[in-house]
Amino acid sequence: MTDAELAAHLAQVAGRILVEVRDSAMFSGKALGKAGDETANQFLVHALRQQRPEDGLLSEESKDTDERLSKERVWIVDPVDGTREYGEARTDWAVHVALCVNGRPEIGAVALPGLDLVLRTDAPGELPEAAAKPRMVVSRTRPAAEAVSVSEAIGAELVGMGSAGAKAMAVVRGEAEIYLHTGGQYEWDSAAPAAVALAHGLHASRIDGSPLTYNNRDTYMPDLLICRPEWAERVLAEVAKL
Repeated sequence: MTDAELAAHLAQVAGRILVEVRDSAMFSGKALGKAGDETANQFLVHALRQQRPEDGLLSEESKDTDERLSKERVWIVDPVDGTREYGEARTDWAVHVALCVNGRPEIGAVALPGLDLVLRTDAPGELPEAAAKPRMVVSRTRPAAEAVSVSEAIGAELVGMGSAGAKAMAVVRGEAEIYLHTGGQYEWDSAAPAAVALAHGLHASRIDGSPLTYNNRDTYMPDLLICRPEWAERVLAEVAKL
């Protein structure tokens, strides 16, 4: 398999595993999230170490080491992005599998198992037509103040949604025009979504306009903008005013 085929296959299979774990009715509440996270992570980590043994690896659910820092190619995975939504059997949760090369999100796949979809860098589709009034996806429980302020400034409609991957893929799929995040994330939250978004011709950057870079020693990434290219300059300008 190519790297892109591997990323898509792993994301899809991990998604199926997670649905099976949930449908087994053996777990509920936080125990379900833990069981799903650990089971999917074991599959992803073992599969990547078997298929790409020379590459580095960073996963939300595995202990990080310095080994990846010397690697040009590093896989960054999030076994369950949106644990709460996964446990509630919603559709807005995701599985992230990305390959970053020299810090850039080059290849990736985001599975949306609740929708039986995998969006991938090697099969980009055309962006659907944008809505006349922009839609901005935000946290369904705690929208960031900056996102609310920008939405008011540009006249955007706020759309509450679960995981970061689901929000980013909503822009890819034409369900929204803008995903602006300022509440703090980690590299595994955005590596695969950013790779897929860029492959589909979207803008993806930090909120100061600087590029997204991965495989850093400190994996904290506090902010992110993924949007249609025609909205990037305006949104970045409004964020700068804040």
